[in-house]
Amino acid sequence: MKIYNSVLLGCLLTSSTAVWADTSEQRIEQLEKKIAKLEKQDTEDQKKISSLTPDIKIGGAVRVNYNYSDSNKDRGGDLDFSLFRLDLNGTIGDIRLSAEYRWYTYMDVVHHAYAAYQFNENWEGQIGVTKVPFGNLDYNSNSFFFSDAFYAGLEDDYDAGLKFIGKFDNHDIRLAYFLNDEAGGSGTNARYSFDVVGLTDLDENGAIIDPFAAPTVGLSESNTINLRYTYTFDNDVVKTEVGGSFLTGELEGATDSLGDRTAYALHLKSNMNNFTLMLQYTDYDYDLDNGDDFVTVGAYAYNDSMPTSATIYNINLAYSYDVDFGAFDNLTFYNDYTVMTDKSGNFKEDTQMNVFGVGVTAGPIFGWVDYVAGTNQPFNNGTLVGDSTEWEHQLNIQIGYYF
Repeated sequence: MKIYNSVLLGCLLTSSTAVWADTSEQRIEQLEKKIAKLEKQDTEDQKKISSLTPDIKIGGAVRVNYNYSDSNKDRGGDLDFSLFRLDLNGTIGDIRLSAEYRWYTYMDVVHHAYAAYQFNENWEGQIGVTKVPFGNLDYNSNSFFFSDAFYAGLEDDYDAGLKFIGKFDNHDIRLAYFLNDEAGGSGTNARYSFDVVGLTDLDENGAIIDPFAAPTVGLSESNTINLRYTYTFDNDVVKTEVGGSFLTGELEGATDSLGDRTAYALHLKSNMNNFTLMLQYTDYDYDLDNGDDFVTVGAYAYNDSMPTSATIYNINLAYSYDVDFGAFDNLTFYNDYTVMTDKSGNFKEDTQMNVFGVGVTAGPIFGWVDYVAGTNQPFNNGTLVGDSTEWEHQLNIQIGYYF
């Protein structure tokens, strides 16, 4: 009996030891799996945290300007500080961010500020203060002085809203809705790009009294829809983008609508070797309820007036030449011609501007050297609602350091 009990006890102990060993191994294996899972989760969390960490690059520019014209030639022209600019570009996770703020001697403004998301390989969405998709992009000009479309708010314009950019092989589609201008419809003229800001007083014959006066009635752009489409032909010798743009929107007063506006453009940009040709036809109409022929526009802390309807033509030709001379990298010679015609208000004379110039690149330094000739031209001793036959001339040199 004792022998039997001893054998039984030995079997039980052996069995228990085996069970305990198996259980321990299972527990160790389970613990190892849990540890591996936790380590994997920790790695994934670290990746998520890393992907959500802002990756922002800071850049900017400092620019100065020299101008020589009839008004300042007796003192040898004017040399002035132009601007200091701060750029922020980067990503947070899948969101791309871009912003630019500018300081001038007379104002400081937001140039643009938006967030972008790439939905797929074809479509990107942007929300914020972003470039209006209209006409030749990124610019409808080569010179520092843009084209007449700029002074009518139809070139390099930025507004607040939502934009979608679709790219399919040779097709470029841009759709946008802008709730208001970049200044929130406030009517301030301290802004980068030209927008409608109001109406000004007219005389008994319906002629404008002072084109540079502050508006007596507030007016702003609202609920604007933009459509732009281009197709690019590319045969390895000539690359040509052709397309059209359209916009329509409301003109809002302090309490209700005071009219609406429409504009369309046909445009072409062609590159062959070192040559670039830009052509654009633009037509716009601001249909005011009171029938006025003029609206007040504002930008650069400055008021001007423009016809409520007009047609704008421009033709630009540029030649880019890479150089290896000291610090100089590239010289781009250009001639930009623009004319605003068929202006509302019974004008006899058109607005015209021709700019012959050269863009100079030397490492981080870029400059424009422009000889400007114009009549009834903003920033050339004129206004879009002028009716002068006199041509004004100036030499302008803008130089900037970009970082």
